[in-house]
Amino acid sequence: MNPSAKGWIKKLLKEVAKNNSFLNVESETFYYALRDCGFIYGSNFDVVCNVISKKDLTDEELSKTNLCLALIYTHKNSGSEIPFIESVINFYTEINELKTSFFLGFLGEKKSNEQLEKIIHKRIQIDDNFITKNFNYFIINALIYVDILAYETFLKSESISIEYIKNLESSIEAISLGALKSKASKNKYDNSLIKLFESSLRYHNNTPITYPEAIKNIKTNLEKYYILDLECMATWSDKTIDQKEQLFLLQLSTDLQVDTQHIKQSMKTVNTFYHVHRDQIALLSSNNMAQSFYNNSSKMVKKLITRNSKRLYQELKDSKELMVLLTQSTQRDLTPLEQKKVQEQLLDIFKSIPSLAIFLLPGGALLLPLVVKFIPKLLPSAFDENRIEE
Repeated sequence: MNPSAKGWIKKLLKEVAKNNSFLNVESETFYYALRDCGFIYGSNFDVVCNVISKKDLTDEELSKTNLCLALIYTHKNSGSEIPFIESVINFYTEINELKTSFFLGFLGEKKSNEQLEKIIHKRIQIDDNFITKNFNYFIINALIYVDILAYETFLKSESISIEYIKNLESSIEAISLGALKSKASKNKYDNSLIKLFESSLRYHNNTPITYPEAIKNIKTNLEKYYILDLECMATWSDKTIDQKEQLFLLQLSTDLQVDTQHIKQSMKTVNTFYHVHRDQIALLSSNNMAQSFYNNSSKMVKKLITRNSKRLYQELKDSKELMVLLTQSTQRDLTPLEQKKVQEQLLDIFKSIPSLAIFLLPGGALLLPLVVKFIPKLLPSAFDENRIEE
């Protein structure tokens, strides 16, 4: 099977029919299998439950395969009578209506294996000129399990509430911010990453979601396990989980009403996973994952803004309120309400520029503070009295 060629989903479904024992395991067991193969961490090194042979599949191809297998497992165990292909396409169509994805070019087609292949390709495979592999690992692929949780919710009523996805992602961000702040010693890049999260949180809400509110939003066991594993991954960003971080994680497991043995196992698992694969994960080759994230994100955003400068400037000119707010952002801090307006209007503009559609993906909002930082360079110097030409 070749997930980079047409017809791979049909071939995968045929293989699943021959090796379908994974469909009968408990949901928690399947989740652990997804974690063990790296899907939860955003770095895939094997096929979940060894449904098919790994052979020479690339990380992106493994990501596609594991995402599809997770969707198949979720669909089968939901008892839904709607065929799998149709059901998943319906789900992504609904997600698109909630403005959380960028599959506009595919969702009008006839529902088929080929259409789903295109959707999954777009969901997994981010072209190098859109985004760096390091950022892809750190944010986008690590958040793909949100799709599975949302799909499970969708299958219960064949619809998905905008509040569910919003609350889940806001909770992930709020708790991740707490995990980053729990570091005993933070360098300038850790502090930059914290500021980046804080700015993004203000964009998501008029007021940042609080830790207690985030805990309330996490209800199912799978949501709790996923949050705990993400936070173990976040605290491990400097290649160790110190005592203060361990205390944060133990308190988090208590607040989520999860047995402390579970979080201890999660810490052990993430430590083992990253040590085993340290030479294969691009982020781990740097001295600091937060530094790598921040540096690569800055470069990627600057490249996207520069490449799309003419069209973006024209779109900004047509949005007078946004232009005013962006120019004012060079001289003062915007209020939470103003920041929310900037986010909403920027995302509307990004939908019309294919190269900027990456910001519509889950996690893309984390980059918006960097976008606002670079955009003023597109504006005429008259808009920024303090601008110095370099």
